[in-house]
Parts: sequence; C-alpha cells; structure tokens
Amino acid sequence: MSDNPFPLSREQLLDAYRMMKTIRDFEERLHVDFSRGDIPGFVHLYAGEEATAVGIMMHLNDNDRIASTHRGHGHCIAKGVDVHGMMAEIYGKETGSCRGKGGSMHIADLSKGMMGANGILGAGSPLVCGAALAAKHLGHGGVGISFTGDGASNQGTFLESLNLAAVWQLPTIFVIENNGYAESTSVDWAVACDSYVDRATGFGLPGVTVDGTDFFAVYEAAGEVIKRARNGGGPSMLECKMVRFFGHFEGDAQTYRADGEVEDIRTNRCCLKLFRQRVEETGLINAEEFNAIDSEVASLIEDAVCAAIDAPQPPASALLTDVYVTYSE
Repeated sequence: MSDNPFPLSREQLLDAYRMMKTIRDFEERLHVDFSRGDIPGFVHLYAGEEATAVGIMMHLNDNDRIASTHRGHGHCIAKGVDVHGMMAEIYGKETGSCRGKGGSMHIADLSKGMMGANGILGAGSPLVCGAALAAKHLGHGGVGISFTGDGASNQGTFLESLNLAAVWQLPTIFVIENNGYAESTSVDWAVACDSYVDRATGFGLPGVTVDGTDFFAVYEAAGEVIKRARNGGGPSMLECKMVRFFGHFEGDAQTYRADGEVEDIRTNRCCLKLFRQRVEETGLINAEEFNAIDSEVASLIEDAVCAAIDAPQPPASALLTDVYVTYSE
C-alpha cells in the first residue's frame, strides 16, 4: 500500500467519491425520468459540478447552514439530506423531504442545516447572513455558506449581502459557482470585472478562485476560508470555475453551446474521472473498490426511484399545512 499523499484518510476519500457518484447518478437518472414525463415541474441538474459541493461540504456539520440555488440537488446530497426523501420530493410525493410540496427547486432539511434550494436568483445570500449572525451570537462556531451562480451574482441582493456580512463581520462564505453561463448568456457578456474575487475585494472581503472540477483544490481552499470564519476572521468569497453537463434546465436546447463542447468537458473535465485517476495513480485505492461504490450507488438510486413511484400523493387535507406559521399561546 502506498503512502497517503492526500489531506484525507483513505476512508474519507472513499466517502468523497461515493458522495460525488451519488450526485452524478441521481442527476443522470432524473434526466432520463424527466424526459419521459415522470417528474412534474422544472428540473435543473448539477451533473458535472459535484466536486465543488462535496469538497466544501466535507468540512461542515449540522450546525453549519447552507442556502442553495435552483440547481440544488448536489448541495442537498452533499449536506447529508436523505436521498430517498429527495427523490420522493422531486416526484411530488408525501414521503418527500418537504412532503411533496417543494419539488426540485425548493428542497430543504433544516435538521441537516440545508435551508433550502431557491427559485429566486441570489436569494440565498441574505438568508445565510441571518444564519451566520445567529451562529455568531450563539457561539457554537457554525458558519453560513451561500451558493450563487455566475449570473445570480449580478443581483442586488447578493451585493448587499456582501456588504452586510463585511460590516457585521459574519462567519459567512459566499461561493460563486461559475459554470460559464447565466442561463444561456456567457459570463464574458454578463460580468464587467475579470474575476468575481475583484467584487469581494471591493467590499473588503478576501477571496480565492479555484478549479471547481478539482476536488482537492476545492477541499483545500474551502477548508481555509471555513476555518477562518469559525475563528472569527469574518466573511470571504470562494469562486469555483466549473462545468455543467446539461442545459440550464431540462429541455434546454443549448444552442448557445459550441459543437462538441459537452462531449469535450465530459471527456476531459469530468470531476469524477479526474478524482479516480489521481487517487488510483497513488495505489491507495484501486479500480475495483471504486467500481464497487458505483454498483452500490446504482442500487441506491434505483431503490429511491422505485420507492418514490410507489409512494402516495400528498392528501388534499394537507393543502394548507406548512403554508402559514401558527403560534401557540
């Protein structure tokens, strides 16, 4: 057995791969099922971006809060939300994480610190400012992390959140998931500055840009900014340059992408392939062990789909539950 050159144990490396593979298979399966008309509502897939979610979330615990985006399945899974509950939620079933009422764009599990996916662009940033303020006052060392796309970072709410977090020195990390497209508009046409870190600097926040397809680069950078936040160092920004395998939404014709672009990134910039290759080269984990995880995850996803299909619809009596807050006297 070779010495371990990585900052994670062998078991942690296997866990990281299992999590990334779970996200990938979850999304690939939804792509198929949605095309058959089995899934209601809109679906935005995270396939190709797994290294960012997992590389960040491996540093977190249930006291830490995250706010996601409309492309939130990967964040949910990486934060520990139950896969069966997620699948049932996306299928609109009563056994779902939100009783079938949230669907793909509004999955949440507060017990895991997952404050919810969000259909409103940039809306997660002020939410994590509130969560970080609570953590600061409670003194338990928790952090708040918002995930924002390259396009959503142009929203005023996002920029206001940077300022608020800086003024109050909140334990907040603003993650920019820069996959190159704001829906169908290239980032080159939508952002005036050369780097999103330049925006952070303008508000007095430190920031760093990493290759979001490199799990180890994300893990290392995230570890530093999260540690800084926990120790009272205040907010920061982490820009992850990544790729998405599918369109902005399921059904997107992707006419804005160059011929062969998707095939190229699947071949040369797949974060799972890059992870496996790097780890296998050390001899620390072999191909058979990775393949065993592949089989394990495939069974998990198949079981989650079958359970979701068999689960009951939400009853009419639940139509108004979880809609209005009821305060007891």
